Amino acid sequence: MSLELNNFKKPARVKKDRKRIGRGNASGTGTYSGRGQKGQGSRSGVTGLKRLGMKKQLMQIPKLRGFKSLRPNNQVVSIDSINAVYKEGETVNPTTLVEKGLVKKADLPIKILGKRAIKVKDIKVENVKMSQGAKASVKAK
Repeated sequence: MSLELNNFKKPARVKKDRKRIGRGNASGTGTYSGRGQKGQGSRSGVTGLKRLGMKKQLMQIPKLRGFKSLRPNNQVVSIDSINAVYKEGETVNPTTLVEKGLVKKADLPIKILGKRAIKVKDIKVENVKMSQGAKASVKAK
């Protein structure tokens, strides 16, 4: 039999069940639950890394600071750039904004900002957020 991807089999007992601790003396890990008697290691809140002497190594590794928000920031487009790039009768939507190079990604939120008037006639805006000033200028046209 040849060794190919379709006839790979996991060896027996690859995934070992975790040891259930603190389930009575008959289980073999009752009373002290494998932590010994007294001391820091027997208390709760002591990580296994600290007990294994890995805390120093862990502290030396550079870490990414801050956090990444689940809600991404809006990609901002100004009314001036729309006036410069769009022509009469075109629609402003995420795909056209990406094609014209005003925005990097179509799947991230986009918002049009600005209080100036839109000079392009008969322009339609679809699937894009707008500030109040931008809405007013679009309605005026």
